[in-house]
Parts: sequence; C-alpha cells; structure tokens
Amino acid sequence: MFFGISTPDLLVIAVLAVLLFGPDKLPEFVRSATALLRKVRDFSEQAKADVRAELGPDFKDFEFEDLHPRTFVRKQLLGNDDLGIEEIRDGIGEIRDALDPGRETPAPQEPRTPVDLHKRPTADGPSAERPPFDADAT
Repeated sequence: MFFGISTPDLLVIAVLAVLLFGPDKLPEFVRSATALLRKVRDFSEQAKADVRAELGPDFKDFEFEDLHPRTFVRKQLLGNDDLGIEEIRDGIGEIRDALDPGRETPAPQEPRTPVDLHKRPTADGPSAERPPFDADAT
C-alpha cells in the first residue's frame, strides 16, 4: 500500500501516465512534479518555523498536529495531559480559593437519570382534539 493505493491501482496509474505523456516525456514530468512537491514542502516547513518563531520560547514544544480535532480528542481520552488542562484546572481552583476562602468544595453529584425524549401517545389517543391554531400569533 502506498498512500492507501493498492498495487493494481498503482500499476493502472503508471500505465495511464505512460500513455498520456509518452515514454520520452514521462521522466521530465516526474522531475517537475517532484520539484513542485519539494517546493510546497519547503514552503510549509518555512511557514511553520515562522509561526514558531513568532510564538516565542514559551511554545517551543508546540506541534501543529496537536491542533487537529482527532489528535486533541485522542489525547484527552487517553489521559495524556500534554496540553496542560490539569494545570489550568488547578489554577482556577487556586483562584476560587483565593477569592472565597470559606467556600466549601461541592460534593460530587449523583449521575442523573437519562431523559426520555420519545413522544408518548396521550391518554385520549390520536383522535384527541387539538388546541386551536392562531395564524396571527406565529
């Protein structure tokens, strides 16, 4: 597998490339395509370096992959606290204690019972009289 492409798919793409560009121009096309990919990769790395430089030394361990929602959720679910969430929670608790020293920490609440959101038939049945509809009120 190469980027999620199976071997037969890769062979079909290679045959189509030879038919479209010809055997004499195919190496030139491959060279120009790889040069374009290198330029795009260099531009991306330079942009990342510029952003890291602007953020300063506090964010030297900053990774752009951490901004992806899947990575963020995975880190939170697996319990890795690389983002400093626990430090923030501790800081908020310290601020609350400083503002209100006599405040007691709330006891953990019991889990709530789930609410049933399905519509139930009324005791009168479906043929019950509907409330009047006022078109001017809507």
